[in-house]
Amino acid sequence: MAISKKRKSVAAKVDKNKAYTLKDASSLVKEVNITKFDASVDLHIRLGVDPKKADQSVRGTVSLPHGTGKTKRVLVLCTPDKEAAATAAGADYVGLDEYITKIEAGWVDVDVVIATPSVMPKIGKLGKVLGPRNLMPNPKTGTVTNDVAAAVNEVKGGKIAFKVDKAGIIHASIGRVSFSPEKITQNSQELINAIIRAKPATSKGTYVKSVFMATTMSPSISIDTRAFAAQ
Repeated sequence: MAISKKRKSVAAKVDKNKAYTLKDASSLVKEVNITKFDASVDLHIRLGVDPKKADQSVRGTVSLPHGTGKTKRVLVLCTPDKEAAATAAGADYVGLDEYITKIEAGWVDVDVVIATPSVMPKIGKLGKVLGPRNLMPNPKTGTVTNDVAAAVNEVKGGKIAFKVDKAGIIHASIGRVSFSPEKITQNSQELINAIIRAKPATSKGTYVKSVFMATTMSPSISIDTRAFAAQ
């Protein structure tokens, strides 16, 4: 596939042999974006862990100070007494049995699923559909709770979940290309800090091995990890 002149010109702005500071990368990622839409800005963080070992699985949540720039669609699975609170907090879909049936049929048109503890036995069977998409409610990510209103507010306000994949990498969206460099930097730092706090006690050697920043279709920018290693 031929590479366009525009793609070549922006690629030339990124020095592949250089590791940029988080601040510089946050400015450069805006310059090398070639999409006409408001592209997502993502971080790809390789960790020095073995995801196959249960005690080295890294996952958690973090509230980004400036949100992600994306309105998340939230489904709350709960009993009728919690429905009004979930709806008032801004949940896009609220209910139980009807949504269990829809999900079993393959419907997953949501970004986050929140559930109350009392309904977990009923939705356990949805793991085959929700699990592979990282949508299964989990107490560790705050998506299994009796305070559904607070959970919805957090998600709508910029709370994201992160989880290391089978290759030992965490992929996460931390904003949009329309964000200022300062907002991109601050959101990125907040995510990295959360991942560092989630370091397993059994992880040895270098924990944050590499960090790359990129928009949806831009060249990736390598970030200097030495500052994170000192944390």
